[in-house]
Amino acid sequence: MRAAHYRAFLDARPAPGWVEVHSENYFGGGGYDLHVLEQVRRDHAVSLHGVGLGLGSTQALCSSHVSNLKKLADRIEPHLVSEHLCWSALDGRHFNDLLPLPYTGEALALVASRVSELQERLGRRVLVENVSMYVALPGEIPEGEFLAELARRSGCGLLLDVNNLHVNQHNLGTPALLQIAALDAVEEIHLAGHTARDGLLIDHHGARVADAVWRLYEAALARFGPVPTLVEWDTDLPPLEVLLAEAAKAAARLEDCHARPA
Repeated sequence: MRAAHYRAFLDARPAPGWVEVHSENYFGGGGYDLHVLEQVRRDHAVSLHGVGLGLGSTQALCSSHVSNLKKLADRIEPHLVSEHLCWSALDGRHFNDLLPLPYTGEALALVASRVSELQERLGRRVLVENVSMYVALPGEIPEGEFLAELARRSGCGLLLDVNNLHVNQHNLGTPALLQIAALDAVEEIHLAGHTARDGLLIDHHGARVADAVWRLYEAALARFGPVPTLVEWDTDLPPLEVLLAEAAKAAARLEDCHARPA
């Protein structure tokens, strides 16, 4: 749910299955944004999706950030709370990006410890999302195995971004289907659009979901079953009706998955 669509949610009361918001946009103790979120929460399940904790950073978790997230979660009672598998801070400086980790044993131990700490401080389970990558980093653990082991060690769930798998497959040659096969504990799926630039695919969340990503999504549903699915669209926002139409495409595939015999 983006601010440009607040009025449509309040006036037209559309009926998506659920909505997701960026947690940090609602850290204030009041104001119009939080008012709208509380109104929407009366009609819809809500997922809080964080972009600023930097779970892979080596410095301590930001206490004020965690405190604000806990206050928001206690107030909204979200269905899901999630964050990204990335780092974003160093030596007291914060970088406004989701920077990827090397998939090493050292990084795994660090992130598992921080995820466990976050869950303890929030008093709830969180989901961790895979990110897009544009340069290969050293590491001995395949991405899918890294995520699966993180879930086992920390008890967290996973948020699988299927578009990011496709982007990384194109950019780095990491086979998306092999990453899916290695995973379990997937409790949410993200879909999004991407764009091409200088031979790379960029995860820009500003277009319709590509056909190749829909096919990969169908493979993920075959592996994990009917998992709650969100279509992200953050730039060049279209009218809400366009987003609802994209969500309907995911809903149709989820219905097919529900109807399929076990």
